[in-house]
Amino acid sequence: MTTKGTPGRVVRVDDDTWAAYGEACAAKGLARAADLRVYINREISAHKRRLAAEQRDAGTARNIAES
Repeated sequence: MTTKGTPGRVVRVDDDTWAAYGEACAAKGLARAADLRVYINREISAHKRRLAAEQRDAGTARNIAES
């Protein structure tokens, strides 16, 4: 359990990559966990937008086919 009450997750990353990622995050003023959460949330939002666009396109195609 973490200090903020969110469950910990295991991610396998080699040591060199993890160290370089730590430097990149430090340059942005973020902890690695915070940076990962930002990335994950962006991916979720993009996924939802793609799904909405697919549903919109399917609805448009259905309307054209029915007319």
